[in-house]
Amino acid sequence: MEEKGLVKRLPDWFRKGKMSRWIVLGVIVGVISGLGAAGFFFLLELSKEFTFGRLAGYYMATPTGEKLFPAPQDMVFRRWVFFILPAVGGLISGLIVYRFAPEAEGHGTDAMIDAFHNNEGSIRGRVPFVKAVATIFTLATGGSAGREGPIAQIGGGIGSWIAKALKLPAQDRRILLLAGTGGGLGAIFRAPLGGAITAIEVIYKEDLETDALIPTVISSITAYTIYSLIFKHVFDFSPIFEISKSITFNDPRELIFYVILGLVCVPVGVVYIRVFYGLRDKVFRPMPIPNYLKPMIGGLMVGVIGLYVPEIYSGGWGQLQLAINGQLALKLMLMIVVFKILATSLTISSGGSGGVFGPTLMIGGMLGGAIGVISMKYSGGIIDHVDARAFVLVGMAAFFAGVANAPLGALLMVTEMTAGYRLVAPLLMVSMIAMIFTRRYSIYEKQVKNKFSSPAHAGEFTINVLEEMRVKDVYKPKEGIFTIPASARFAEVQRCLANEEIEVWPVVREDGTIVGVLSLDTTKPILFEDGMDQILNAADLAIPAAHVHPTDSLYQALIEFLKYPISEILVVDNDDENEILGALAHRDLIRAYNKEIIARKGK
Repeated sequence: MEEKGLVKRLPDWFRKGKMSRWIVLGVIVGVISGLGAAGFFFLLELSKEFTFGRLAGYYMATPTGEKLFPAPQDMVFRRWVFFILPAVGGLISGLIVYRFAPEAEGHGTDAMIDAFHNNEGSIRGRVPFVKAVATIFTLATGGSAGREGPIAQIGGGIGSWIAKALKLPAQDRRILLLAGTGGGLGAIFRAPLGGAITAIEVIYKEDLETDALIPTVISSITAYTIYSLIFKHVFDFSPIFEISKSITFNDPRELIFYVILGLVCVPVGVVYIRVFYGLRDKVFRPMPIPNYLKPMIGGLMVGVIGLYVPEIYSGGWGQLQLAINGQLALKLMLMIVVFKILATSLTISSGGSGGVFGPTLMIGGMLGGAIGVISMKYSGGIIDHVDARAFVLVGMAAFFAGVANAPLGALLMVTEMTAGYRLVAPLLMVSMIAMIFTRRYSIYEKQVKNKFSSPAHAGEFTINVLEEMRVKDVYKPKEGIFTIPASARFAEVQRCLANEEIEVWPVVREDGTIVGVLSLDTTKPILFEDGMDQILNAADLAIPAAHVHPTDSLYQALIEFLKYPISEILVVDNDDENEILGALAHRDLIRAYNKEIIARKGK
């Protein structure tokens, strides 16, 4: 019996505002997110090995730190299978998504962001499973997408489910949504700090959800540990990409070329975002066919591109590893930039399931590599050595920072995924340049500017603003206030209320004591009845006098307005509540609030 009582009390303990509960919840969410990320990655790599290795006979390059399966021996390349795979995957993905969870279509991160801002942190329980399966079919068949969006929705869905199971309020559910997202990102990209910061940064353009920092960091570290232990025999806690120790930043004059890279990332990022959403809004959405067929059409077009530029298939991180190794030619890197933008837009904008983080890193890395090679050739002797390989890493972070408005997350993710800590200075500088000039644009259309713009925080900011404002700065003075004697007969009450310029009449006794107030709104039902003059007087008709003091906040005044159906409340002296100083109109309160909000937004 005692044990059952303890179990019954657990949800109540989780709902209490203690820091210890966030540690426990962060660990729980992290464990499940880490297991989910490990299962997702294993099934994805197993499916890739089957579709490309066994069916298409094509070896898909992988980063050094993600080689889960050896390359199949004696492969026979089947061109027609290689071509048709993205279309088949798009069809299967479309059927799964639009049959079981339409909100799982697209790149996933936007759905998580939308759930945070507009759906009280709630994601349907089936969404993580549908998203995982649909994404595996998309990526394993060559769809140009990544794992970040799906794992954000999968991890976020886990956090949301746990919060619902514990019957936590909406605010806590939002925090666990981000904790699950951070856990999924930290695990699958083996970037515990970057995953956590990205989760709390990506929901805003100019802000961080700091309330979720502690549980998100704990979840991300836990998920990363679980994930890495599961694959310890393969990865041994190593980063995803292997880089040479010679890749470093040791000459300030290199910053000239890094600035050029940051400036080039700006127009390319804008083109990427416009093509991505242009294809969705102007091509695929108006297309007069069922939605589940559209990812197949997108996949067919990706297949056409893949016949000529096969490097654009799937996430493409194997090609990034080759670029980091300095093994790709300038022409090929430029081709990948152009066609990866197109292929990613075709895959995801058509409704295919996959993320944009992976493709965005690849586009940025190839763009950086190309700028690096050009800088090496045309540095004009400004410096003795420009390492094009370093530009690949810097381009990865800078491009994502620009198109996603997430400079800190991008910086940390790339440094953890590559162990490229020696490039922090150019990484941060170029990321800031790209973000500053692309701030008006974002690959995540559900992002909001900051907490002030989020429905998730609307209530608390409204209350805070009103609490800072005082009644004494808004109310009307006593000159406009007229009283009615408590003994006044019904006919006199009728004459007073007929004055449309006065909304509330205080009812007072001969000794000055306030009995209550009269208003047209409260007396209208009997105001024009016959025979009431001999029955009722002003005291009988008065309702309790809602009142505030000059030093009270406008929030306290708002509470008074909510208690009584009147448009004005009395303002009385702090020391003598029978001394009327004036009245506060509801419309004046709202006008003062709106004026203050406009002033604050303009700062």
